[in-house]
Amino acid sequence: MITITQLILSLCTLLLACADAAAPYQLLKPPLDTPWTSKVGSNPWPQYPRPQLRRDVWQSLNGIWTFQKAQGPGDVANPPALPLGQEVLIPSCIESGISGIQEMNVIHMWFGTNFTVPPRWADNGRRVMLNFEAVDYEATVYVNGAEVGTNRGGYHRFTLDITSNIVRDGANQLHVFVFDPTDDQSIPQGKQVRRPSHIFYTPCTGIWQTVWLESVPKDFISSLDITADMNGNVTVVARSWHKENTPVDISIASPQGDVVASQQHVSDQPFTVNVPSPMLWSPDSPTLYNITVIMGDDEVKSYTGFRTISTGVVNGIQRPQLNGEFVFMFGPLDQGYWPDGIYTPPTLEAMVYDLELIKSLGMNMVRKHIKVEPDLFYEACDRLGLLVMQDMPSMRVFTNAPPTDAEQREFERQLEIMVNEHKSYPSIVTWVIYNEGWGQRTNYYPEFFLTDRVRELDSSRLVNSVTGWHDHGAGDYHDNHHYAEPQCGTPWSSLPNTPYDPKRIGFQGEFGGIGHRPADENLWPVPEAVRTINETYELHNAGLESYHYRAHVLLQLLREQVEKYACSGAVYTQTTDVEGEVNGLMTYDRRVVRVDVEQWKKDIQGLYEAARGRVRGAGPENRPGPHKSGGGGARGGHSGQQPH
Repeated sequence: MITITQLILSLCTLLLACADAAAPYQLLKPPLDTPWTSKVGSNPWPQYPRPQLRRDVWQSLNGIWTFQKAQGPGDVANPPALPLGQEVLIPSCIESGISGIQEMNVIHMWFGTNFTVPPRWADNGRRVMLNFEAVDYEATVYVNGAEVGTNRGGYHRFTLDITSNIVRDGANQLHVFVFDPTDDQSIPQGKQVRRPSHIFYTPCTGIWQTVWLESVPKDFISSLDITADMNGNVTVVARSWHKENTPVDISIASPQGDVVASQQHVSDQPFTVNVPSPMLWSPDSPTLYNITVIMGDDEVKSYTGFRTISTGVVNGIQRPQLNGEFVFMFGPLDQGYWPDGIYTPPTLEAMVYDLELIKSLGMNMVRKHIKVEPDLFYEACDRLGLLVMQDMPSMRVFTNAPPTDAEQREFERQLEIMVNEHKSYPSIVTWVIYNEGWGQRTNYYPEFFLTDRVRELDSSRLVNSVTGWHDHGAGDYHDNHHYAEPQCGTPWSSLPNTPYDPKRIGFQGEFGGIGHRPADENLWPVPEAVRTINETYELHNAGLESYHYRAHVLLQLLREQVEKYACSGAVYTQTTDVEGEVNGLMTYDRRVVRVDVEQWKKDIQGLYEAARGRVRGAGPENRPGPHKSGGGGARGGHSGQQPH
């Protein structure tokens, strides 16, 4: 029989337990959902996150963590007791419905979870590594109360050796303190702003990509740089975490599984392996070869595609070339925003859906616009055969003050990280440094130095130094933005752009942007965003008939410029609607494909036919030549056109 005293004690115990428990996670209804919102579950993004450096022994830490706001920067030194006040889904942006938080303007915060380390993960000198694919913006990490590392930058990975900090046979506590100023400071932030309006969107704060553990030998491969060209030369650098000049074995297998080349070398030094007569990678045939690299007890799997990106003169015009032939590049401006996840797609399938739609329309390229995606995005482009123009996320836009020297150095540091982390993906063909002058210094021309630096880091790709305007002649492209009609490689221009520079590739970095307001059920229903719909470059309120006609006219104009002038590629704005922008190929919720699919396929095919017509009969003196960096051009600033 339970006494009153025992009952009171039991109730007190229950109340104390409830007081210590976090508010349970709940998928919150976002302003607009997608077909994948309800499929997120409590084990999001279970895929191995680094497809070009794969091992078998790993453990995802994605799932339900706990979260609470911090009072300010001073809280960083005092990890609070777990659990924290509210459950949160990792990875996610706390501004999203998927996170379970859905709150704006949190600058300092804590995330926490418990984890256990599988048996023998740290035996015989093995190391336990804690990996974060991306945390926006500054992260300070604690394991069992000890600070184990920090990272600044919202778009790149970092790895921490936590072997000496873990409990091997019990629970471990993991805390992450995050500081994210968004646009209150001039940092690489892309389209994120704390006060969204039209072409600037809801920010992403927190742990927005995968967190995971890995068990590795004491001496292990920390990174692989792989470049494979059209002549079968595979250049590899296998970097060792512990000791340089460690013996390394590499083998390369064809898509059918046959080993076609192998070689021994040492770590941290570049070496080249030749594969005779390789099958080349291209959008028409995205062939990939598998690679195995062994260093002592460490074995990693990777892959590559054989292709050469270059620029040369064809029939008197500077052109981009893939595998020695002029390739006309056409695809959408791809923002990578989601109404339910903001920066984090709800699932891998959702992310790949966008790319498959782009490919199905006949496009061969995507411009990843001032955002860096999870590595699985680039793997998908490799496998689908989509060329990628990769933007560096821009710094703050809404300011008359240029970046300080310290801010400029930080931008340059993160640019180098972006290039180094992604330079092994075959699909990436161009690095884009500055978009429309955003965060670009004007008291000198930093794009020249940065172009040279990017070439030092990666000489196998082209560099689009300045897309839009403030073009002083750097890089491989003369890249014009013009809405809605294209002005691609033409001898005329509208300010603030400049006429085509024949020393460089004539390119239409942005055009189109024509819009149509979708039905209310497919619209981002945030009043501040809805009020800006009329700012769309060209809005077709009468219905889709005029929208379809106008899109056809714009693509026909582009084709004529390919036929008559020096147009070598173009970027159409954009893949999807985003918040107050209603100019996507499909609506923001991905439920409605807005474009006339069959007409777009015909018009895109017409662009490629026009490009082929420009190179037929090219003599030996006009065939593709070696890489030449852009140069020359009038120096002078421009201003005044509406940005994107």
